[in-house]
Amino acid sequence: MGREDDVGNEAGAGEDGRRDARAAPGPAGPGGPRRRAGVGVTRDSGPPPGGRPPVPSAPGAGGHPGAPAGAPGPPGRDGPGAHVDRGPPPGAGSRLEAWFPGARVLRTYQRAWLPRDLAAGLVLSALLVPQGMAYAELAGLPPSTGLYTTVVALLAYAAVGPSPYLVLGPDSSLGPMIAAAVLPLAAASGAPAVALAGALALLVGLLCTGAGAARLGFVADLISKPVRVGYLAGLAVTIVVGQLPKLFGYATDASGLLGELRAWWAALDETNPAALTVGLLCLAILFGLPRVAPRVPAVAVAMVAAVAASAGFGLAARGVPVVGVLPQGFPLPALPGVALADAALLAVAAVGITLVAIGDTISTSAGFASRARYDVDSNQELRGIGAANLLAGLFQGFPVSTSGSRTAVAEQSGAKTQLTGLVAAGAVTAMLLFAPGLVRNLPQSALAAVILGASVRLFDAATLRRLWRARRSEFLLALASLLGVALVGVLQGIVLAVALSILGIFLRAWRPYSAVLGQPEGVAGYHDLERYPEARQVPGLVVLRWDAPLFFANAGLFRDRVRQLVAGTHPAPSWLVVAAEPVTDLDATAADVLLALDQELRARGVRLVFAELKDPVRDRLVRYGLQEAIEPLDVFPTVEAAVAAFSQQRAAGAPA
Repeated sequence: MGREDDVGNEAGAGEDGRRDARAAPGPAGPGGPRRRAGVGVTRDSGPPPGGRPPVPSAPGAGGHPGAPAGAPGPPGRDGPGAHVDRGPPPGAGSRLEAWFPGARVLRTYQRAWLPRDLAAGLVLSALLVPQGMAYAELAGLPPSTGLYTTVVALLAYAAVGPSPYLVLGPDSSLGPMIAAAVLPLAAASGAPAVALAGALALLVGLLCTGAGAARLGFVADLISKPVRVGYLAGLAVTIVVGQLPKLFGYATDASGLLGELRAWWAALDETNPAALTVGLLCLAILFGLPRVAPRVPAVAVAMVAAVAASAGFGLAARGVPVVGVLPQGFPLPALPGVALADAALLAVAAVGITLVAIGDTISTSAGFASRARYDVDSNQELRGIGAANLLAGLFQGFPVSTSGSRTAVAEQSGAKTQLTGLVAAGAVTAMLLFAPGLVRNLPQSALAAVILGASVRLFDAATLRRLWRARRSEFLLALASLLGVALVGVLQGIVLAVALSILGIFLRAWRPYSAVLGQPEGVAGYHDLERYPEARQVPGLVVLRWDAPLFFANAGLFRDRVRQLVAGTHPAPSWLVVAAEPVTDLDATAADVLLALDQELRARGVRLVFAELKDPVRDRLVRYGLQEAIEPLDVFPTVEAAVAAFSQQRAAGAPA
């Protein structure tokens, strides 16, 4: 699920962005090698204008220099001279590029891409500065740490990340989790919050890198979409309430959603009108500008307006809190000084942050890859985000994730490769080194507006409405996740979110749908009587479809369902056919239940028959020792074959 965690920067996510993606040239520029979608054949239509021969793409580079091996590129017109581009032979270079896709970009980079990467990087840097500082404050850390984190995350992902222009950095959804893990521990142990945040980033980096090396990209699926939507909505509510005092120009000391809400309301008489005016102005720009000028970076415009207003009217002298001069320079790499006991306490939070970061990154990466028609290796994405977090932990940073809106801005601005991120990182570093006072007049209420705008994007009301209309049980899961995050706590909420996802999986398998089938007139095959109540049933025979694997949790329910059908069908059936195509697995408990059920039914004159039983499941029946009870004649390739066999037996007068 591609989440937009920022506001006012979705220029590349609309129709213009899609049109740009379709119109973008292939990897070798005009006339370079292109690849027809779905066909592993490239066609060389000659050198591009100017006579420069096309640069051969890396093995399976797929039209994007950052794409992994095997990725299909954007479609092109077929031309003469088709040939298969196999790339260089396997060797040390290809192994290096498999782990460091940035090396492949460096080897295949074309000068024609440079102007677009430079321009996109400069546009991106205008967004990264205010967002980096805002999300650092959301995490309860100094604004400068957000800029350090932004720079090193871009550098690391450019080397290890597989996506051509995915943007990693501080993230609004991680900020509350970082604050919930770091700030109480800093207060209790006396350890610096910056060091604890760095240790947390190292732990997240180790988990992501280890998961990528073990090819565990599927862990992102541990959180279902309804639970994820509810979790992010709960974060949005928590963030909004927490930022209200800063927007109004004062500070409160409270904890918990209800406590913070009461504290904000009680201190309303301390409101600073100038700070509130600046914050509301920024919110108006963030939400209004994209409607009239979607290509203009609204966050950058809002921050420039806020700085200009603050400097022009001397707001700092009027009591408006401002960012102040940032520390000049860039920190040297160092391990954060954290006690082992504190690191152990951070480990639980690291697991939750890892799940959220992986889910964000893989879903956003897959969304942009689908639009631009290239493939991304989810396991390499894990290694990329792991590297970004590891480097952030060494440079006074904190855990990072991806941003869909910042990535969309990079894409729409013409980014071709991760050089865009390097340019943006260079621009931010230059500000830290040579102009640390550039944002000294930036009001804190403006940063609060950036955070509030991002949090609104976390609340996906449209999906919640769709869940309410489509499936109330999934809406209730989302609501439970929302309330858990908002009322219980951010870290407890992520644990609850994972638990609810797993519970949802278990409930679906525990109480699956089952149906009695009949043959509707004029419709091929056997279908659910609930949908086709007029369907014909053969007297003396019942066809039951069980839509789940048979295992210890639902084997008893299956047995009860069969007993119910046998007892409630008139005339009494002599055959019960299980349409077993949806049964994809069977365990020892279910095998024992089937054996006992078969014996029970035979004693009552009812034959238990299976149709469309998958070969692996049938093999399990044999291995569990049911081959004597479940005779070969009791398994049929199709439901129609089982019904035909029953009818022939009836016609011949043979006993069931």
